[in-house]
Amino acid sequence: MGTIYAIVNQKGGVGKTTTAVNVAVFMGILGAKVLLIDLDPQGNATSGLGIDRSKLESSIYDVLIEGKSVLEVVLETPLQGLSLLPATLDLAGAELQLMSMLSRETLLKHALAQVRDSYDVILIDAPPSLGLLTLNALVASDALIIPVQTEYYALEGISQLLKTVELVKRQLNPDLEIGRVILTLYDERTRLARQVVEEVKTYFGELVSPTIVPRNVRLSEAPSHGLPIALYDPRSRGAHAYKSIAKEILKHGKARTR
Repeated sequence: MGTIYAIVNQKGGVGKTTTAVNVAVFMGILGAKVLLIDLDPQGNATSGLGIDRSKLESSIYDVLIEGKSVLEVVLETPLQGLSLLPATLDLAGAELQLMSMLSRETLLKHALAQVRDSYDVILIDAPPSLGLLTLNALVASDALIIPVQTEYYALEGISQLLKTVELVKRQLNPDLEIGRVILTLYDERTRLARQVVEEVKTYFGELVSPTIVPRNVRLSEAPSHGLPIALYDPRSRGAHAYKSIAKEILKHGKARTR
């Protein structure tokens, strides 16, 4: 049975989608069978893999709102071991439509039940909010990956996320855990960044990944070319960091399923 991770942080600009895409790609390169789910209406995980969203006939929206099966919508990417459940602009209206639906918090969980045995890992790129789409990601997941940028106010909003996680654990998904906290956008030249690293480690302890993702121009450029960093610049510091994190999360997933 594959491990399902939601990559979450309601604060935008923390490297959430960059983490989702690049960890997924490196997991595939490392031999895992991976499904990446783009649950963010911005659709950046989809476009970041070079897929033109305007040409897609169906998406995760059709799974959640129209009741299509994941198997009808999933795309096999040209990247080793990686499948994608894409997002289109339709997803922008999903929050309002979900409000009136029965079992609205568990729609994604039920949709993934038929395919989770087909993958080693399922990664969900959740939107930068705590709405119903993110709630679906939390309910469907075994564990969370939380990217935290090493900048001012890094922990702002994290307490609200953790309160939401505790509420989900009490009422909808008692086995949900924090898998890893990933420090991103690190600039080793600044004292502030070093201070934030220490703050986050004090707050989360051993949950913090030992690999810190640097602020890296090549990582920033790659999405505009529709490429993951593994293809755009595999020798960059950002590529080395995400490959290491992918190995770590794969190890975490295997330990969970023993």
